[in-house]
Amino acid sequence: MKKNLAQGILFSGGLDTSVLAVVASKFVSLKAFTVALKGAPAPDVKYAILVAKRLKLKHLVHDLGEDELYDGIKKVVKTMKSFDPMEIRNSVVVYVGLKVAKENGVNTVMTGDGCDELFAGYSFLFNLEKEQLNLELRKMWKVMSFSSVPLAKAIGIEAKLPFLDPDFKAFAMKLDSRYKVWSEEGRTVGKWILRKAFENFLPQEVVWRVKTPIEHGSGTTVLPSMFSQKISDVEFKEKKTKYLDEDKVTIRDKEQLFYYEIYRSALGVPSPSNLEGKLCPQCNSNVAEKSTFCRTCGAYPI
Repeated sequence: MKKNLAQGILFSGGLDTSVLAVVASKFVSLKAFTVALKGAPAPDVKYAILVAKRLKLKHLVHDLGEDELYDGIKKVVKTMKSFDPMEIRNSVVVYVGLKVAKENGVNTVMTGDGCDELFAGYSFLFNLEKEQLNLELRKMWKVMSFSSVPLAKAIGIEAKLPFLDPDFKAFAMKLDSRYKVWSEEGRTVGKWILRKAFENFLPQEVVWRVKTPIEHGSGTTVLPSMFSQKISDVEFKEKKTKYLDEDKVTIRDKEQLFYYEIYRSALGVPSPSNLEGKLCPQCNSNVAEKSTFCRTCGAYPI
């Protein structure tokens, strides 16, 4: 852990970042940063405040306003080379958190990335037979990547991912999956061993908190409805037809249209670098041969 210490942490108040905060706060005076979209339900704030007080962290809750949101979206689209709505909704929160950390004099920031993948935190894994669970975990380990690393690099700071420390990662991969998905008081949970290990160090509502995606915890889950109101049906229909005809790109909804126009302006029309490789049927970008998901546009399944 010591070699992965940082001055700050992107802090959702979920299990992953709370576990890191418990350990790291023993060694450094940790600054915690929580981002919430102004005016939107953002449950992360309540939990983050609870844990920050318990651990006596220096804690800043940053309200993300509309202008800053749009600026962040542009940076994320360009950096991640993506107009996948789910990627943008999650990563814009990460980007703003990193930017706020830098503005507060922090040059190294920890994130909880990798914990869900290593310890089976996703609910779609909970009802699988052990052999299938192990297979799905191994698949995830081969393709997992996290926006915090390139986004931090883009603004001149460093993201630290302690769960992906080579030694810890090797331990987690070898750990029997029955210690990852287990039933506790009639409820099946992922990351069971981490929850049990830290249940005496964190509030119970945090230890047993259900996995909450960044977009839900921060409030950016409202972005689809926000863009739906901002872009008229007529404009959407015209531009959807235009981009399909001219660019051979399928636009699925108004939110994606907004991101695609940023992408198109900054990076051009998506095109494959390898014409003989597997292509996304919705945007013509290259995808890994065995992949069922396009990182460029978010098409799934392909």
